[in-house]
Amino acid sequence: MSLKHLLPLLPALVLLSACQEQKKGLTLGISFETLQTEYWVASMDAIRAECDKKNIHYIEAVANGDANRQFEQVNNFISRGVDGIIIAPKDGHTIIPIIKAANRAGIPIVIYNRLPVKNKGDFTTIVADNYEITKNTVEYMCELAKTTKTKHKAMILIGDLGDVNAVNRRKGFEDAIAAYPNVIELVAEIPTEWNQEKALAGVTNALQAHPDINFIFTSSDFLFPSLVSALKTAGKYHRIGHREHVILGGFDGDAMAYKMLLDRYLDADGVQDVYYECEAAVKAVLKKLDGEATERYIMDPGFVIHQGNLQQMSPKMWGARPTPKKK
Repeated sequence: MSLKHLLPLLPALVLLSACQEQKKGLTLGISFETLQTEYWVASMDAIRAECDKKNIHYIEAVANGDANRQFEQVNNFISRGVDGIIIAPKDGHTIIPIIKAANRAGIPIVIYNRLPVKNKGDFTTIVADNYEITKNTVEYMCELAKTTKTKHKAMILIGDLGDVNAVNRRKGFEDAIAAYPNVIELVAEIPTEWNQEKALAGVTNALQAHPDINFIFTSSDFLFPSLVSALKTAGKYHRIGHREHVILGGFDGDAMAYKMLLDRYLDADGVQDVYYECEAAVKAVLKKLDGEATERYIMDPGFVIHQGNLQQMSPKMWGARPTPKKK
């Protein structure tokens, strides 16, 4: 191409170059309340990968469950002059003063996987549709139970009800089984507060009180180790097809759930699309920095993976992917 033909394109090329340089010069602060489950680790890895792909520098902080510490860490981001913040907060309450601090500093903030309790301030939230994903998962489980022509005794492991995600998952479960009164009878609700020891004790006691339980949903795959341990102790952990198989379902999409699907112990799992959520989080920050209008809420519809679609859907399941090697 001659110089004559290049001249009209020079303004666009200069603008593109400037945008690329600006993107390379950006720094994001990534704050996670915890990295104690596979889901949070996979999310952090996916956000890092999105930043690396876009040549964005980032600094990280993990609060280890301490809301006050997380607030201090975000203030540190602000004092260091980050261009944007992506935060997975402890809950919908503790994020409110953090939103206010970011807004005062004029720094775009994107909230990952938690809904703020107040719809105030300038922020974007990326969150899974916890209610619908759970409802669809449990409806699938109910249809399986229906084919047996017998009424099933059900148990649910409930998360920390201070977490709106746990509340919505419980509601999705309740609304799903309500449509199957002749198929499902709820006999045990186990409060876990996302704690393995509490889950193990609760499930063990419930199986002793109701040895005929044969339908169980856990509000997080994170609790499967405790659930499986209790089922094995009670002699109730059997593969699909066994006459005493307990219909099992979960929520998240982690590596243990994937293995249980492959080994035919798990019937269905509601999966959060981590890669969609993390890509959307980084994009939302960049849009805000470019002065573009952004949605306040971006919902991840997720999906249900089960024995019938395992081969088709496993490439989208974050727990089915190898753990990325750290640099």
